[in-house]
Amino acid sequence: EVQLIHFNESKVSNYSTLLLSEDKNVLYVGAREVIFALNAVNIAEKQHELHWKVTEDKRTKCAVKGKSEQTECRNYVRVLQQLNDTFLYVCGTNAFQPTCDYLNLISFEFGGKNEDGKGRCPFDPAQSYTSVMVDEELYSGTSYNFLGSEPIILRHSHQSPLRTEYAIPWLNEPNFVFADVIRADPNSTDGEDDKIYFFFTEVSVEYEFVGKLMIPRIARVCKRDQGGLRTLQKKWTSFLKARLICTIPDKNLIFNVINDVFILKSPTLKEPVIYGVFTPQLNNVGLSAVCAYNLSTVEEVFSKGKYMQSAIVEQSHTKWVQYNGEIPNPRPGACINNEARASNYMSSLNLPDKTLQFVKDHPLMDDSVTPMGDRPRLVKRDVKYTQIVVDRVRALSGTIYDVMFIGTDQGALHKAISYENGMHIIEETQLFPNFEPVQTLLLSSKTGRRYLFAGSHSGVVQSPVAFCDKYTTCVDCVLARDPYCAWKPIEASCIDIFKEGEMERNWMQHMGGDASSCSDKVRENPLQHTFKHGSTAELKCSQKSNLAQVVWKFKDDVLRVESPKYRLLEKALLIFNLSEGDSGVYQCLSEEKVKNKKFSQVLAKHVLELRKMQHTMVGPTATAAPTEGNSDVPKQSAVSAEGSTVHISTTHMVAVTTARILTKPIGPVLSSVASNTELFNSIPDAVPEKTMFLKSNDNFLLMFLFLFFFILFLCLLSYNCYKGYLPGQCLKFRSVMLLGKKKTKSDFSDCEQSVKETLVEQGSVSHQSGEQPKPAHDTGYETEPDCGNSQLQAGDSQASREAKDKPFDVKCELKYADSDVEGD
Repeated sequence: EVQLIHFNESKVSNYSTLLLSEDKNVLYVGAREVIFALNAVNIAEKQHELHWKVTEDKRTKCAVKGKSEQTECRNYVRVLQQLNDTFLYVCGTNAFQPTCDYLNLISFEFGGKNEDGKGRCPFDPAQSYTSVMVDEELYSGTSYNFLGSEPIILRHSHQSPLRTEYAIPWLNEPNFVFADVIRADPNSTDGEDDKIYFFFTEVSVEYEFVGKLMIPRIARVCKRDQGGLRTLQKKWTSFLKARLICTIPDKNLIFNVINDVFILKSPTLKEPVIYGVFTPQLNNVGLSAVCAYNLSTVEEVFSKGKYMQSAIVEQSHTKWVQYNGEIPNPRPGACINNEARASNYMSSLNLPDKTLQFVKDHPLMDDSVTPMGDRPRLVKRDVKYTQIVVDRVRALSGTIYDVMFIGTDQGALHKAISYENGMHIIEETQLFPNFEPVQTLLLSSKTGRRYLFAGSHSGVVQSPVAFCDKYTTCVDCVLARDPYCAWKPIEASCIDIFKEGEMERNWMQHMGGDASSCSDKVRENPLQHTFKHGSTAELKCSQKSNLAQVVWKFKDDVLRVESPKYRLLEKALLIFNLSEGDSGVYQCLSEEKVKNKKFSQVLAKHVLELRKMQHTMVGPTATAAPTEGNSDVPKQSAVSAEGSTVHISTTHMVAVTTARILTKPIGPVLSSVASNTELFNSIPDAVPEKTMFLKSNDNFLLMFLFLFFFILFLCLLSYNCYKGYLPGQCLKFRSVMLLGKKKTKSDFSDCEQSVKETLVEQGSVSHQSGEQPKPAHDTGYETEPDCGNSQLQAGDSQASREAKDKPFDVKCELKYADSDVEGD
């Protein structure tokens, strides 16, 4: 069990917008019709609360438009950005009338401006959106109308507001997921501009597919873009977009839907690294992938890559192909830098119309952005990743690792790290017990206070970046390969190295997993249990390392868990139909190989024994008592000690009551040595013989069922033999059973041959008269000769009469098997 801090309020939902202020240690939470200010060190401490509800008039108008008054016609906070030290810029859906306002952080009240939020906040709370505040100007990606059919990337600025062109080549049904700014290098000599990047998935225009083929995109605009003078007035002149590649080429797996992005910026990095979470469009196999991209690769595509252009095919269909013509100067879509200024292009307003028209018609790049290593960093099956944040950590050895924290659609958090042997998922933590998707994920990397904040529909969860104290041994701590954790021999504990004042040399941490230097003392505390015949035991055993393999041993031999008698679960072993042969010692071991060394340790040890019960007969003078309403019968026995638990489930027997004899139902008979033994005190001292026979003999029911089905089989076999439905062998057996009254079916092979010869001779008469002979039907049971017109010839009247008397002119005695007499 790990310690998590939860925050939620009654009658409040959709905690999907989070904003972290590390300077003030405050976490701002935007939910449905309310905004919270929480203590970032402990989010259970609420500092401020502000309600932002929709008026009754707006809710009524929203319901008239066909929306749900209880859910959609509410105010969902979607934009929560830090404007300055005093104000937050907040926007909400406001019953399909998006509204924005300024929140005073001192008084925690709205300024009351109620600006129109169209283009900054979606109308529908289900529509996609993203936003980022850059130098007190809001850059947003969302929909611009009530129906959500007009996507837009907008800059809200009082000086120069800009937006995208409303055209399919620019944005085609995008699903926005992330936006962020990357500042230009202040030491650079080319005078580049700050750039804002948008990430989304949209319907492809360059590929033909049966349905709508989704493509992950990265789009870029320049911060100092002011639009065009005549062409692209108040529109972006620097908008370009390209495709993001995230595939496994050798397995033909394409991840073409992007769910979230995190841009890692660190002083120890030469350039920012973009991490993206992807899933396939047809995700019937349940795969997710994480791809990483260098910013230089992205910039090379936008600054040197080729463009795409639309071409008319057969005067009706538009196809996008690579543009190979002349590219205007200055380069379309480029930011104003020193090279452009040297040509007297001081701002985008000075750009020639030829360049602006080109970027208006060619916003899509032909080159794609490829990931680092040309393949994903992590691929995981049976999970859907929704959110990602990345922390950069320096281990005790001085090596720097990128630790990824990835949220899933089941409310879990995966912690993964990349080292020499590949990607390793250190641990999986269930953040939300009701398995809700992680909608928002933030990372606080402040020194000494590294936390994760996750938002979902029902609340917010605060989690530390590492749970080092859950590793109780040196081997567990080292094999975890967690760069946050190290083993401290003096205290014999696993500690978080970033929470300690100074690092010590004797701390043990090995990212390769070499735990040979550990000198843990093996501490085995076996649990003894008793059980009843035919019951089921569940032996609990949990491992600490995700790379380790669990091995169960029974009486020092490896247990074959593939047997139907056993079932190996993730953290337990089930044993069915327990008997005397199952008594003994069960050990759960964790085995892991690291550099040709095998590390093995006992995680749990269980001792199972058969409980024998003594019973005596009851005298004839025993007083009878009713058996109904017996409330003192134990229903379940559970044993728990030191993290290992055994559950035994049994089926209660129905009490049998006879004259002057009292029989109480016997409860489950499993207990631990350290547990209470009152269960056995409830076993009656006197039980009748018949009742004890039914309860003690577990094989009686199986024997009864076997005999019942065997007798039923014999009855069915006899019935089918008697009716003659089975082949000759069975009919011979039937004839013997009936003492010769019914004889077996004769062999008609010789008779049938004679019939064929007779029919051929009869057919030869018509053949001699010049007619074609009619082939005889080889049925063996015909009573009349075949004739084409259903009439007999006059010359054969005598033969016809004989044919009526005898069907076949052969001497063959026919005896039917199902006749009840000896002869015809």
